[in-house]
Amino acid sequence: MAASGPTDAADAAGLFDPLRPMLTRVAYRMLGSVADAEDVVQDAFLRWVGTDRDAVREPAAFLRRTVTRLCLDQLKSARRQRETYIGPWLPDPMVEEEEADDVTLPLMLALERLSPLERAAFLLHDVFGVGFDEVAATIGRDPAATRQLAARARAHVREARPRYKLEKERGLAIAHAFFEASRSGDMEALGAMLAADVGMWADGGGKRPAAAVPIIGRALVMKVHRSVAVLLRKYGSTLVHTGMINGLPGFVTREADGEFQTTALEIANDRIIGIYVMRNPDKLKHMH
Repeated sequence: MAASGPTDAADAAGLFDPLRPMLTRVAYRMLGSVADAEDVVQDAFLRWVGTDRDAVREPAAFLRRTVTRLCLDQLKSARRQRETYIGPWLPDPMVEEEEADDVTLPLMLALERLSPLERAAFLLHDVFGVGFDEVAATIGRDPAATRQLAARARAHVREARPRYKLEKERGLAIAHAFFEASRSGDMEALGAMLAADVGMWADGGGKRPAAAVPIIGRALVMKVHRSVAVLLRKYGSTLVHTGMINGLPGFVTREADGEFQTTALEIANDRIIGIYVMRNPDKLKHMH
């Protein structure tokens, strides 16, 4: 174990900081929480400071392994917490300014149904391009078992992966039209955008009003928006940003209570098939 001090910590940071964005992406994809991901990455840094770094041949692989193992530990308690979560659970919204990987919000929800080891094997190999030998060493399984874990995960999430690439500008145009129709109360325009089997999920976390269960089908989604439109005409809703949210076109608004809200839209064949609304203030803190 290397002795640590101010100089040692600065040396450690010099190697660690360029890898921090990648490590944070791994942790966020594993956990679905910005705050938890940042905590895990900071914990990994503290461990890195106390490591004999001269003995580490590949810092990126070593730190990716450290972060993944910390996430696996975290997922055990997170799973228990989500069993008592009030209403639908959605991952923290990430507003993406640059082209991201293809881990969209629906795929992140599908990952929630996997075991922690399946999730790690799939993300490390299929998303981050890590070889199976390294993945196996990370999760403590042999390569053959690791391949099986990734294959099982792939089969489970196949339906949630994008079937075709939606042009970004087209998606953002639909998102803006959805904002205008939903806020103005133009139900005819709104209904024309929705697929017959559209679903709506709203995460209030028991902190702000939100539907306690998913709302499925155009008729029910329209009923909700008719009610919401009455409130919005009275209290208002301000558009803050239109952009990609967890890989989906969407927008950020500031609602009448002063809190942010994000809305992400899953679109297929120019129709909205999924509406994901984040209202939980705990999951929006990083937006401020």
